[in-house]
Amino acid sequence: MTKYILFTAGLVLPSVLFAQQINFNLKGDIKNFNSSGKAYLQYRTDAGTVADSAEVQKGSFSFKGPLPEATKATLTITRNTENFQQQRNADRLTLYLENGNINLQATDSIAKAAINAGQLNKDNIELTVALKPYTDRLRAEYRAYGSLPKHQQTSQAEAELDKRVEAIENEQKAILVPFIKSHQNSLIALDALKTYGGYFPEAAEVEPLYTALSKQVKSSKAGAQHQKWLDGWKKTAVGATAPQFSQADKDGKQVSLASFKGKYVLVDFWASWCGPCRNENPNVVSAYNQYKDRSFTILGVSLDSNRDAWLKAIDDDKLAWTQVSDLKYWKNEVAELYGVRAIPQNFLIGPDGKIVAKNLTGDKLSAKLNEIYKDNKQLTTASTRGK
Repeated sequence: MTKYILFTAGLVLPSVLFAQQINFNLKGDIKNFNSSGKAYLQYRTDAGTVADSAEVQKGSFSFKGPLPEATKATLTITRNTENFQQQRNADRLTLYLENGNINLQATDSIAKAAINAGQLNKDNIELTVALKPYTDRLRAEYRAYGSLPKHQQTSQAEAELDKRVEAIENEQKAILVPFIKSHQNSLIALDALKTYGGYFPEAAEVEPLYTALSKQVKSSKAGAQHQKWLDGWKKTAVGATAPQFSQADKDGKQVSLASFKGKYVLVDFWASWCGPCRNENPNVVSAYNQYKDRSFTILGVSLDSNRDAWLKAIDDDKLAWTQVSDLKYWKNEVAELYGVRAIPQNFLIGPDGKIVAKNLTGDKLSAKLNEIYKDNKQLTTASTRGK
């Protein structure tokens, strides 16, 4: 068994769960495995992403060890000379490393393995089965869009995809709410709550479900993280005064949000490694060029950890506005303050410092700015306050 820890950007997983020492013993058996291969186990700890590997011998493999608490992990199987890092259709399974024995039995694919383990994995299987009809439909929608010729993957087509995806996600809430309420003592309820809230949760919708969870779940590290996100979502509701912050720009100079008072400013969270962010940048550039002379600007907040990659992306994507970052990846202090757990994400802040709108992607940003400036024709660079 070979184990190492990645301290750089890697697989992003929900990390720690109950704050109590565990000892897991994971054994797997794949009946029709007639080749050489390896098993890879990845999970997060406070030290970074752990990547553990073991040889698959006659279809069998095993992992064991202590952990500070139960942890969500991914198990991937490679065959012959397959490259673990480059697999497109990986044979992969999500499970929980919990105390005691975890036995996996599969015929030919670990993704379809039967899991015999403790209550945490049983609850996870229950949630996975309940959501399968919806996850299958979501995957089908994304596959259909991805199979379109590039010239048909337009902003309009993407907007239509977003509507269909949103409709499916709203339907699955009917499954998630009763699951959360009936599993208030299980950490899997937190996973269900994350799915319920989606990428951009609203505090008013999520808080009642979180509040009803057991004290043990809320006091876990995962529960504490959710509370931190919830605090950020409360502060960033439309109509709220935007949380103030200051962070270093690419030249090391501190830039404060307060310095933009009197303007409409889009606080835009992104990163060089984020594909959807890079795809969205042309829309942001277009809106910036159209309204930059009319009391509108952008403040980019990058979740990069590599300074060179960050600066190259700024140059490549022609991002002419102010950019800041503390190069702490998902631990970016502004991102944590704003409860950001997915990017791209943005917040449009008005001249009075209050949040006017958020998550304006595609044509939505230009449409919102057009609405604002159509109703406020007096807002020009010459009349901007705070200069």
